[in-house]
Order: sequence, then structure tokens, then C-alpha cells
Amino acid sequence: MKSPLPKVLHRVCGVPMADLAGRAMKEAGVEVPILVVGHGKDEVIEALGDGYDYVEQAEQKGTGHAMACAMERLPEDGFVFVAPGDAPLIEATVYCQMLEAAKERESDCVLAVALLDDPFGYGRIIRDAGGSVVRIIEEPDATDEIRAIREVCTSFYLFRIRVLRDLIRRLRNDNAKGEYYLTDMPELIHKAGGRTETITVRDFNLLKGVNDRWQLAQASQTLRERILKLHAENGVSIEDPSSTYVEFDVEIGANTTLHPMTVIEGRSRIGVDCEIGPSSRIVSTEVGEAVTIMMSHVNRARIGDGCRIGPFANIRPHTELGKDVKVGNFVELKNAIVRDGASLSHLTYVGDATVGARANIGAGTITCNFDGFDKHRTEIGDDAFVGSNSTLVAPVTIGEGAMTAAGSTITEDVPDGALGMGRSRQVNKENWAEQWRKRKQQRRESKAK
Repeated sequence: MKSPLPKVLHRVCGVPMADLAGRAMKEAGVEVPILVVGHGKDEVIEALGDGYDYVEQAEQKGTGHAMACAMERLPEDGFVFVAPGDAPLIEATVYCQMLEAAKERESDCVLAVALLDDPFGYGRIIRDAGGSVVRIIEEPDATDEIRAIREVCTSFYLFRIRVLRDLIRRLRNDNAKGEYYLTDMPELIHKAGGRTETITVRDFNLLKGVNDRWQLAQASQTLRERILKLHAENGVSIEDPSSTYVEFDVEIGANTTLHPMTVIEGRSRIGVDCEIGPSSRIVSTEVGEAVTIMMSHVNRARIGDGCRIGPFANIRPHTELGKDVKVGNFVELKNAIVRDGASLSHLTYVGDATVGARANIGAGTITCNFDGFDKHRTEIGDDAFVGSNSTLVAPVTIGEGAMTAAGSTITEDVPDGALGMGRSRQVNKENWAEQWRKRKQQRRESKAK
């Protein structure tokens, strides 16, 4: 991957690849998957958390060795799924089909296989004259005749645990790479009189692994289309799927419309009847019902029902909007609480502040929240009216129903119902403009001579 980040932590639609593989296992009924970790184990454990059991493979000696490291965590009997951590597109249905096949056919092993026109790089399935699987031969160890076989192993297995426990100690590393291959298990099972079955997965995308950045991009595109289709089937209108990006953990209510160039990331929750976009990005935000967000960026915030945001608004973390709040063009909010019905229509910065219900914040208003060392809060009461181009120097309070005159610098609290003014008195000089222009013209003419 040409990255210091462990391969399995590269994200596909917002989720690490290993977590996507593990989530599919959990959906298929596995309570706590076991993740075999090696390179970057501390980063992997920190990223994936308590949802997994972890086993360290201190030396990377192949997939068979990785499986052997995990054997002590398995029960005495039953079945175990085995999957690569870099195959993010797998679905629970594949695991369920494998388990069903094992139970119906009393198999010791089930392989998820695919038929490929170009099987290069994959282990080939070798069958006897009766069609039974007798072994798998990896690409480096295959002859030209074997390389022509189209049926391939995809590294998704199901094993009967007691058989696996008995035979895994017999794996050998006499191959081109000197590794212990889990793909040698079907041969050991066959020689021991056991049975290996296969299920053929027609959609090979489900089984694809990721080995470079381009394959990561392709996996993201495939999963993104799957996510968008699911939302559309649940009643979300998506005007242009090719330019709409919705990550795996996003929830969207019915009858919401996603306009082109919309990106919704993290654990965002979008309510019903919303209009999102065009050209908007929402990150880990809770959005209520009937909300409009147009050409704006919203990051880790809470947006109440009926709010209208944009265009070109920037809603930064820890901002909470009540119901029916209007946030207009070129407004930035940070760590702000805005109560129901308040209006911040344009060209305003409100940071570390509370804005009361139905308050009106005029254009060009700034809360001066940082003194170079500490952040301070501004409190604006219900029904307050802050005049355009007001500068509110925190800490300061604008009382309920209070007003500030346009162009004021407010450094002291304004009581409820009062008018705060902090500007110099206007002076008009008669005929000054005409005289000024005349002097400027005379100087220009003098320079020209």
C-alpha cells in the first residue's frame, strides 16, 4: 500500500478493511471474531477496539501458521470461518451459504470458490475424476497445465474444528515461499478420508482482496454503489450516484433527497424529508427532519428539525442548532448553541457562544472569543437583535430582547431590553467631498506637468 498504516486499517467507505470483513462474520452469527495480528498490531487493536479477540502472530510464516496461532482460542468442536482481513466486500450471505453446505453435506471443509477468466495469482482447485476436491495448488507452485484451471480458491474457508485441530500440525512448508499454507488443508483432509466441498460465488467482487491503492479505490466504488442502492431502496432519492459519496455507517431517513456532489461521512444520521446538497459535506452529524443543507460543510454537529443551512456555511464541531434555525451564506459556527428560530443570515462568525431563541444576528457580526490565551463565551438572549457589523468581545452577555446598534464594538453586558452602542458619533462636513475631489484632481494635473 506504500503507507506506514497497516494494510487492513486502510478504509473502504469509512471503515477499516478488517472491520468490514469482521462485521460480515458478526452478521452471520459470530459473536466475537478472532483477529490474527502481526505487523502494526498495536495500531490495529486500538483502531478496532473491543469487538474482536486478538491473537499475535509474532513471525509471519504464512496463512497456515496464522491459523495455528489462533487454535487455542477455538472451542473443541463446531465450525470456524476463516477469511482474509483485506477482503472488505464480503457479505454475511457467503458465510451462511458455507455453513449450510457444511451441515447438509457433512463436510470437514467448505471453500468459497470462483470461476475466473483470468485466474492469475490465485490458488487453483484440483479435483479427482469423481469431482471431489483433493488439493489446492498456489500460483508459484503450479505448472502451465494447472494454471489453465479457472476455478480458484479465494481464501474464504469453513473448517470443522476438531478436524482442523488434528490436521493443522501436519502442514509443511516445502513450497516456493517456504511458508505454511492454509490451502494445503484440503489435501490433508482428503488423505485423511475427509470431505471438502465448495460453493461457487458468482459475484467475484464479494471475494476480492485489496493489494494496492487502485484496488482500494475500486473496492470503495463497489461498496459505495451497494450502499447507495440500499438507501435508494429504503426511499432516499439520489440524483447522481456517480458524484454522491455515503459511507458505510450513515443512516438516512425516507423521502430525503441527496443532490449531486454530496458527501456524508462517519456516523451521520439524516432525518426524513431533508434536502442535502448540492456540493455539501456532512461528517458525523445528527440532522433532524425537513432540514435543508446547501453547498455547506457540517462537521460533528447537531442540527434540529426544519433548519436551513447555506449556501457556503461552515458548521464546525460541537455546534447545536435548535428547530427552524436559519444559517445563511458565509456564516461560520463553532462550539455554538443556537436556540429555536434564531437567524444568522450572512457573513458572520459565532464561536463559543449561545444564541437565544428567535434572536437575529446581523451581517458581519463577530464574537471575539479568543484573547490570545483563552477562549471566552458570548451569551445572546432570546429575541435579541444584534445589528450588522457588531463586534462582541467575550466574555459578554446580550440580554433578552436587547439590541446592539449596527457597527458597535460591545465590551460590556447589555441588559434585557436595552440598546447597546459602542461607536463614535457621526460628523458631517458640508461640501467636503467636492473639495476633496478638486484637490486630488489638482495634484494629478501637477504631477503630469
